Amino acid sequence: MSTIIDHPSTDEFVAADMTTYRAAVVHEFHEPLTVEQVPAVPLAAGQVRVRVEATGLCHTDIHAARGDWPVKPSPPFVPGHEGVGIVVELAPDVTEVAVGDRVAMPWLGYACGTCEHCVSGWETLCMEQENMGYSIDGTFGEYAVAFGRYVVKVPESVDPFDAAPLTCAGVTTYKAVKVAGTRSSDLVAVFGVGGLGHLAIQYAAIAGGRVVAIDIHDEKLELARELGAEFTVNAAKEDPIAAIQALGGADQAIALAVAPKAFEQAYGSLKRGGTLVFVALPADNDVTIPIFQTVLNGITIVGSIVGTRNDLREVFELHGAGKTHVIRETRALDDVNAAIADVEAGRVAARIVLEP
Repeated sequence: MSTIIDHPSTDEFVAADMTTYRAAVVHEFHEPLTVEQVPAVPLAAGQVRVRVEATGLCHTDIHAARGDWPVKPSPPFVPGHEGVGIVVELAPDVTEVAVGDRVAMPWLGYACGTCEHCVSGWETLCMEQENMGYSIDGTFGEYAVAFGRYVVKVPESVDPFDAAPLTCAGVTTYKAVKVAGTRSSDLVAVFGVGGLGHLAIQYAAIAGGRVVAIDIHDEKLELARELGAEFTVNAAKEDPIAAIQALGGADQAIALAVAPKAFEQAYGSLKRGGTLVFVALPADNDVTIPIFQTVLNGITIVGSIVGTRNDLREVFELHGAGKTHVIRETRALDDVNAAIADVEAGRVAARIVLEP
């Protein structure tokens, strides 16, 4: 028997009586999402049901809905992996969280917990992993089901509408700065100022780096300066490679723009001994990197995939301490297709958060 939270003084569903809930569903790739009633599935071992308060719109959700990547989700499915909400039901074996807890449901929805990656602090590399909004129905709905071991409690000091973007955009860029090895006085080039980039700028600055932000929109570069970027480059108006090399070259470059050209420009911006961190996942999967210059200049290229549960706890801790600022706008779940269109057209300053 599941543990249920009752809401006798509200119009909330009681989890035991809920048979359907509203969610945004992908039925076919490249087609608009449909907001409709979907079945409320029973909880399996280790799972919790969460009443979603807020869920961020990540570019990964758009790639999922388009079927852009080599490994594709299977329609019909519900996207979303920046979900934050209140636990309303537990499977009998769940001990990690309690009914009434506010939790975040990140991209890493499940891992085996026993492989070499899981036990060495790299659970995001687990070959048995399942991902929210991809292989597990995600958080674009009134409710979501997740594994209790892989949700992360949200501190009371963190607003749930801030916590949603931090659950992916935050932890992904926080981990990328960690992987880059940024130290005080390093010049860090952040390619792409948006949902991820506006947070990467802040984490690089927290680590002591001097940040140069690169984008093609002046308004986003103005935002970058407000968030701590010391230098900015409009790649539509000047060559970012030349501009950054004129500053001495980047110690680290973090590629967040969903365009292979930006990855190549990030590579070219590095000084000798520099590190390029691949983060964004463009639909076009190939970049051209010169072997000769990579070897002779001692360049490091590393991929950084989201972050662990512990990384996310650290992200929440920093935000609760007032060290970071989330730029976001809130829209209704019913407006999800218009929100996707605005993200793709570059009309969003940073992050959209959907409210079911």
